[in-house]
Amino acid sequence: MLSTLLPSAGMLLISEPFLNDPNFKRSVILLTEHSDEGTVGFILNQPSTLLLKDLVPDLWKANYPIFIGGPVEVDTIHFVHRCYEKLNSGEEIMDGIYWGGNFETLKILVNNNSISENEVKFFLGYSGWGKEQLKEEIEANTWIVSSKIHPDLVFSQTEEELWREAIINLGPKYAHISNFPSDPSLN
Repeated sequence: MLSTLLPSAGMLLISEPFLNDPNFKRSVILLTEHSDEGTVGFILNQPSTLLLKDLVPDLWKANYPIFIGGPVEVDTIHFVHRCYEKLNSGEEIMDGIYWGGNFETLKILVNNNSISENEVKFFLGYSGWGKEQLKEEIEANTWIVSSKIHPDLVFSQTEEELWREAIINLGPKYAHISNFPSDPSLN
């Protein structure tokens, strides 16, 4: 099913059900930047076994889960949030959702318990596509582009169900895909 929407910041990329790439199997990716030069986004539903306090020692109380944002620059930490009024920084990528911001301010807020898990999500690495690469993958039916996104979906704590929810939110045309097994030989 060829996606008819063009990608842009604030949209989702939803992987087709049988994508074999282990980096993106059943992935839901929030796009944070899209231009003629390339695309950047973060996988919303691939939790790691790490917590923020494991990666940033001066955040001793930070039990926030870390997600695998993608296979690019996995030695970097990124975040999206919906608490601009607390951080006073970040690039708005959709209504009320921001990418990045002042990390020093964020650290103070985290240590003071002033930000909750449903306001910020942390990622190791990111997903990136070069010029025309994402367009080619969409034309090959690797991805479905969705503009139907509720902010709560970005901060969902039900990672295993997120792909299914994102597919169902596309409407009746796609809903049947949500029931496909992850391994087609089990069908």
